[in-house]
Amino acid sequence: MTLLTDEVRSYIGREGPTFAACDAVEAGAVRRYAQAIMDPDPAYASDQEGVRYGGAVAPPLYPSFMFRTPFGAPDVLTERAHDPDFDGIVMGVGNGLPELPLHGLALLNGGAEVEFFAYARHGERVLQKSHFADIQEKQTKSGPMLLVIFETEFTNEAGQLLLRSRKTIIRR
Repeated sequence: MTLLTDEVRSYIGREGPTFAACDAVEAGAVRRYAQAIMDPDPAYASDQEGVRYGGAVAPPLYPSFMFRTPFGAPDVLTERAHDPDFDGIVMGVGNGLPELPLHGLALLNGGAEVEFFAYARHGERVLQKSHFADIQEKQTKSGPMLLVIFETEFTNEAGQLLLRSRKTIIRR
């Protein structure tokens, strides 16, 4: 049995739209994030301390955690609650990618690689754009599994690249 059908393979290279986080980089959210990761760098709180970056900045991975459902937006889980074919797995919701036709397969985190290029500064809007980089099938002793690899670039409004992430999702 193969999971990597022609239909699934056709998703390789597909892109999601470029879209902005619902909020700009905001001092209070940066403070809470920095506290959560236990990084007290004063450049996260003060323009004076972050002067070498052009002002106060957010921690390096902060842009990748900015993308949430804004107030008043529809919730995909609620919208599809009565769909008997919906399995609750909504991998593409946070990155804008289309849903893969892999209903009924478990989703596991296969890891991530992140390249850091520049800090997001307080007040900046952050945008992201994702694409399916690759989809591979591996045979294991418990059956086939798919490695779904997608890349996301995070930029500021000026187009400056902040982060590039490459995530692997395991479907089995």
